[in-house]
Amino acid sequence: MPQTVKGIIARERGADVELVDIVVPDPGPGEAVVQVQSCGVCHTDLHYREGGINDEFPFLLGHEAAGVVEAVGEGVTEVAPGDFVILNWRAVCGQCRACAKGKPWYCFNTHNATQKMTLTDGTELTPALGIGAFIEKTLVAAGQCTKVDPDADAAAVGLLGCGVMAGFGAAVNTGGVCRGDSVAVIGCGGVGNAAIAGAVVAGATTVIAVDVDDRKLEGAKAFGATHTVNGSSEDVVERIRELTGGFGADVVVEAVGRPETYEQAFYARDLAGTVVLVGVPTPDKQVTLPMIEIFGRGGALKSSWYGDCLPSRDFPMLVDLYRQGRFDLDAFVSERIGLGDVEEAFDKMERGEVLRSVVVL
Repeated sequence: MPQTVKGIIARERGADVELVDIVVPDPGPGEAVVQVQSCGVCHTDLHYREGGINDEFPFLLGHEAAGVVEAVGEGVTEVAPGDFVILNWRAVCGQCRACAKGKPWYCFNTHNATQKMTLTDGTELTPALGIGAFIEKTLVAAGQCTKVDPDADAAAVGLLGCGVMAGFGAAVNTGGVCRGDSVAVIGCGGVGNAAIAGAVVAGATTVIAVDVDDRKLEGAKAFGATHTVNGSSEDVVERIRELTGGFGADVVVEAVGRPETYEQAFYARDLAGTVVLVGVPTPDKQVTLPMIEIFGRGGALKSSWYGDCLPSRDFPMLVDLYRQGRFDLDAFVSERIGLGDVEEAFDKMERGEVLRSVVVL
């Protein structure tokens, strides 16, 4: 029987979010209802509220979440009621050309729940990234649920659902950081700090944090940065070269998504080095680079989709590292808040006061 629960919606572009009653249907074939325990407040949710993703208002916000499966629909075998899961927004299909080539992290046919959650008047909601987790219970495709250690703190491990996984994966999965590598990360928000932490876990010996905010640079040290560069007062490319024996970094992760920082990343890498773009640019952003430099430097220019992660492979592994004290997910949780505090959390995020505010239910 459908349930009515509380959740956060963005009703129209730029308007403050609202806490409203939402109807969650029983799970259909291939679907699951999850009782949400935590959900991080991510920049992507703000982009939805501002109409920066699409115009399919009203949106049910929230996507960086963990919780417990309450019910499953027909044919679901991946998870069962009572399982503690992290939600992901790239449920792989197992059949598309990427999956058939053994590269399911590139799946071109990821899927969401078929049914819609609605307002009490029947208005259909568009769930952020196919999840919609600023809510007491949410309906998702069962493939969006990844079972992990139930003893882990939901507020911490739920962040693997988006930003932390994107950053960690950008360094380790996409960038291929190895033992002894030098790594520079431009942009030290949640994604950038996760890339720094990932580089450390992978064995990088020189890890350079770049930002224009001294507070963020100081915070990056807690995640393992060995050096910091303030781009507002220092020449980023020259400083990275100085800190890497004059050569440049083996891997440079750009976690901002702006042309000027991408150019810094391009010129700050070593010959045959790798640039990874994980910062999300707006559609109007363009970059111009000399083709001779692209050819002459060799290496690779890559973009990272969700850290090129495979949730079934990466989430349990990272939760294990967290439980072993080798990957400090707790450090990403700046504050724990209620559903009614999301709008204020957006303001704190825009002011750069938090890595992640986490809604706890």
